[in-house]
This record gives sequence, structure tokens and C-alpha cells, in this order.
Amino acid sequence: MAIRYLLGHELRSVESASPTETVLDHLRGVQHRPGTKEGCAEGDCGACTVVIGDLHNGAMRYRAVNSCIQFVGTLHGKQLIAVEDLADDDLHPVQQAMVAAHGSQCGFCTPGIVMSLFAQYRNSAGFDAQETADALAGNLCRCTGYGPIVTAAEMALKDRVPDQFDARAQETIAQLRAISEGGADDPGYFAPRNSNELASLYQAHPAATLVAGGTDVGLWVTKQHRKLDPVISLAEIADLQTIRETDTDIVIGAGVTYAQLLPVIAPLWPDFAEILRRLGSAQIRNVATIGGNIANGSPIGDGPPCLIALGARIVLRQGDARREIALQDFFLGYGKQDRRAGEFVETILLPKPKAGWVFRAYKISKRFDQDISALLGAFHLRIDGGKVADIQIAFGGMAAIPKRALAVENALRGQPWNAAQIEIAAKLFMEDYQPIGDMRASAAYRGKVAANLLKKCFIELSDPVTETRVAFAGRRTHG
Repeated sequence: MAIRYLLGHELRSVESASPTETVLDHLRGVQHRPGTKEGCAEGDCGACTVVIGDLHNGAMRYRAVNSCIQFVGTLHGKQLIAVEDLADDDLHPVQQAMVAAHGSQCGFCTPGIVMSLFAQYRNSAGFDAQETADALAGNLCRCTGYGPIVTAAEMALKDRVPDQFDARAQETIAQLRAISEGGADDPGYFAPRNSNELASLYQAHPAATLVAGGTDVGLWVTKQHRKLDPVISLAEIADLQTIRETDTDIVIGAGVTYAQLLPVIAPLWPDFAEILRRLGSAQIRNVATIGGNIANGSPIGDGPPCLIALGARIVLRQGDARREIALQDFFLGYGKQDRRAGEFVETILLPKPKAGWVFRAYKISKRFDQDISALLGAFHLRIDGGKVADIQIAFGGMAAIPKRALAVENALRGQPWNAAQIEIAAKLFMEDYQPIGDMRASAAYRGKVAANLLKKCFIELSDPVTETRVAFAGRRTHG
């Protein structure tokens, strides 16, 4: 069945797209919309930013995404908005503000910036400087012209008025409902609508590539030029995109994005929420999934160390069979996970906070926002009567897999929570890990910083007056 979507407000049908044709290539080469630019082809620079509109709880939801790493099949049943679609009889308020504030320099990155601001326009009631900083963090302007761009954002958002997308909202909702009644399957691209369909398909095609947000798999295509056939998209599986609670756990569907998870996590574990905010731009957080970050098994993924330290478990599904394992046991070696043919991560079970436990997490990277971690340390512990009653420490970037620091934990568990014991335990990180050395950091640096992060955690919990965090854009952060 054809891939059907709205381009602006016009229905489009794609009969024979490659399973891995990107939205960017489709826009420029097929739909002849050259406003969207290719900069990095890996979801970093934001020049290719478009906005995807879809139905969420009966209303329109608008999200900025990087079109260079999204596949055309993910457009089915959605509205694709490129920079050419913003103007009606007049320029869109965001475009007009960019003109008035002289927000465009060389112009190459401008369409992507306009689309990021348009997404903020759709989702914000007014101007907020921090929201704008986050919205623009995924758009790299090589002319360093952010001052006028922020001014344009303030001009457009402080007195926000309804735009053409407000006026046509009900019409758009009706169109998308009509489109979504059919699927987008073809011999090379499958888009199951629920996890039962996914389980059957994956059993029938165990060599297929599962694609959720595409923030990792997209680079296999754009950078490694790999041919992926068939592809099974998880984008339409609603039951994998839910978060619910039991008496003991927060149950997170594997298809839940970081953007969805962040507000749930923030009031419970602020450090975890800040890690999620820093791991990628708004464009990445809008599509990257918690399950995908686990399933790809990267040793430098930012989600797994925090989840491991918090005692998360995962449910793996193969057909109708399910099994539950501790997340820390899922990672076996570099690029190797405890996942059988035709088996996929279905849910993540995150234990609810318990009284007396505290959580700290620290990300070390060359660039503060949106950079791959050199290492990331997560500390989850309970102090009782001046002693460490229990503790769980996990690091990413220190070894071939994210893993617990068991020797360090054992040196602290049951011992006094004091500087002398911290010094003893800090020397044991090199027993727990054989740090990797690469372009981001040497093995020696990683070992030294891991020890220092334990000391930082001790200072924060023992001396709350001493400031240990980087102050960034008016926010106490976690560098």
C-alpha cells in the first residue's frame, strides 16, 4: 500500500519509495522543495529541520525533526511541513520576525532555524528564553548570528497570533484520520500498528532492521551507505509509546521518545532528566526512543547507565513469549546483547523512587550540549546513620558496555560515608573497568575522571553549600 501523507495541506502518495529513502532526499528530489538543506547528513547541524504534524490524543502535535535521517515511510498518516509551506498570503510570523530582526546571515542554515522556531511557535504560549535556547540548540549557525535569531523568536512569540495551521486544524485532523485507516506496508518496508503485529513480523523476518527514531540507523544509510531490506518501522506502534505506573514500577514502552520521558522523569530524578536534555537536540529527543538506545547496545549511550543504577529491568518479547531480565545483564560485550533472533525490547520497568535513596548523574563531554559522552557516571545510594546502607554505580564510556562498578560498590556498602572511605573506593574503578581510549578521551583520563565523579557525588551529598555544578543559561546543570 502507498505511503500517504500531507505535504503542507496537500495530499501526497508515494508508491515505490526505497525503504531507506530519507525525507530530505524525498523533499528535494521528488517534491522539488529545495528550501530544506543538507549539512551534516547525521542529525547534528539542523539545516535539514522540518516539522512533522500528527494526531496525539485527538489533537494536532507538531515536532521538529531532522529530515536527513528520517525515512519516507515514517511520514505515513502525518503532515510534513517544510519551510515553503509556512507562508500563506503573507509570510508566517516567524519568517516575518526573522526578516525584521535581520536573523539570516549567509542563509544556508536559515530554513532549519525557521522550522525550529515554527515548532516552538506551535507549542509555546509565549516567549521563554530558555525554551528558545533549547529549541535552537540543534541548529548550528556558522555565521554565529544567534543574537538576531533570538530577537526574532521573541518578536514572533511574545504576541503570538493564530496562524494558518490553527485555522485549518480541524480540516487537517480529518485528513489525517482518513489517511491513517490504511497501512504503509510493502515488500521492503513494514509498519505494524501494534506490538502483536510486530512480534509476528519479526519472527517471520528475523534479519529485518527495526527502526524506531532512526537517529542511529539513519546514519547506517547516510554515512555507511548500507542497504537495509527489509525494514520494520516501530513508528506507528501506539502501545509501545505509552508510559504507565504499577504499584512498584514506571512501565515505559520501548517506543517512548526522550521528549515524552523527560517530563515524567524530571520531578523524580532531576539529574536523569538533565542527562536526557543534554543527550541531543529537540529534533533528536522528539524521535529517539529509550528502547532504541538500549537495543543498539552502544557503550556510550546516556540512558543505560542511569537506568542500570536505578535498577531497571527490561521485558524482551519473541512472538508470544516474554522474558524479564535486569538491564545490566542485557549487555554482554561490544555490539553483543542478550537478544535472540526475532526478539525485541518491549518495555522498560523502572522502579519507583524509594524513601531515603538519592540519585546523582554526571555527563562529561567536550561540548556541553548535544555531544557524545566521553563518560557518564550514575550514582544511586542510600545513607543511613552515616553509613552507606546500599549503593549502585553504573558508568557508560568506561568499557565496551555500560556496566556496574561492583568493586567500588562493595568497598562502600556498609562502610562510613566519609572522605577516607571514598579515597579507598575511588582507586578501585580500574578493577571494575578497562577504560577505552579513543578520540574523546584517553583511558587514563577516563579512570581519573570516574574517581573524581565519585568524590563529586560525596561532596554534593555531604556539603550542600559547596557549589559543584556548571551554571549554564541561568540553570544549575550537571557538567
